Amino acid sequence: MDYSTDYTIHTEAIAELFESTFTASEGADEGALIGALARGLITETPTEDLRVFTAWENGKLLGGIFFTRLTYTADARTVFMMAPVAIAKAYQGNGIGQQLIAHGLETLKHEGVDIAVTYGDPTFYGRAGFKPVSEADVPAPQPLNHPEGWIAKSLTDAPLTPLSGPAHCVARFDDPAFW
Repeated sequence: MDYSTDYTIHTEAIAELFESTFTASEGADEGALIGALARGLITETPTEDLRVFTAWENGKLLGGIFFTRLTYTADARTVFMMAPVAIAKAYQGNGIGQQLIAHGLETLKHEGVDIAVTYGDPTFYGRAGFKPVSEADVPAPQPLNHPEGWIAKSLTDAPLTPLSGPAHCVARFDDPAFW
């Protein structure tokens, strides 16, 4: 398996991966929403606020993961949010998602990112070291529909300590539909 960060030449393939993966698991409306999100993140988010990692094998796109910047107005630490994540249905259950997450987190760590957060299944992402956090400790940029899914991980040797907000996300995520 090969990893790539060259997402601009694969915009449509990545958007189609996210749309088909989320359609299969959550239905057509969610698939269309997440496919449009992926496309918009790639085409509208400044490069300094976006990291995209993809996994390929023999020219076939197996999975993808987005990291977008979160800023906290009263905190100097660098924070990125991991979302969305998609693995092609035919390749799910083979550890590709966990490998891709580990690769992305390690790359961010080497870039000097302090904290990664995500909003998803605590059991799945817990395998990558994410732990539940409260909105009081790590403010979310929008009200959360499922606060139990708000989880974070320190990418430094320092323990995760509260972030001073309020929090701001990239424009494409600044929509209550995603929270």
